[in-house]
Order: sequence, then C-alpha cells, then structure tokens
Amino acid sequence: MANLQVRLNDDIKTQADLLFASLGLDTSTAVRMFLVAAIENGGIPFEIRHRTLSEGVQQAISDSRNRANLNGPYRSAEEAVAAMLED
Repeated sequence: MANLQVRLNDDIKTQADLLFASLGLDTSTAVRMFLVAAIENGGIPFEIRHRTLSEGVQQAISDSRNRANLNGPYRSAEEAVAAMLED
C-alpha cells in the first residue's frame, strides 16, 4: 500500500474534513474516490473551466469599477429601497 502526502492550507484541510464528515466520509476515502473516478474517466472527473458570468453581471461589475450608472448616495435605507423600486 502506498502513501500520498499533500501540502495544503490548514483552513482548506479543516473545511474539507468537515465537508467529507458531513457526507459520512473521511478525507482519505474522499481522495481515494477522486483518484478512482479520475482513472475510470481517463482524466479529471469533472469539468474544469473558467466561471462564466451573465452579460448583466459582467456589465454591473464593469459599471462599478468605472463608477458608471451608479445611484446615490442616499440619506436613508428607505430612500435607497425606493430608488430600487423605481422603474
């Protein structure tokens, strides 16, 4: 039987341990499952790609970075909500 050592951030290890425990697994079993699935699929057993954002979200990000199409500042939360409800 071989051993596999992986270096990773303590927080990632803790989060992974908690996630796998909630699924009834330990981290070693989850890693074994990943490796078996990779072998059976002849590669990574899930799609690896850049996350795509909708055109509207991309435009909102661009607007916020360029400080375009912004409203406010508002004097109160009620004023902000009223502005959001205007059409």
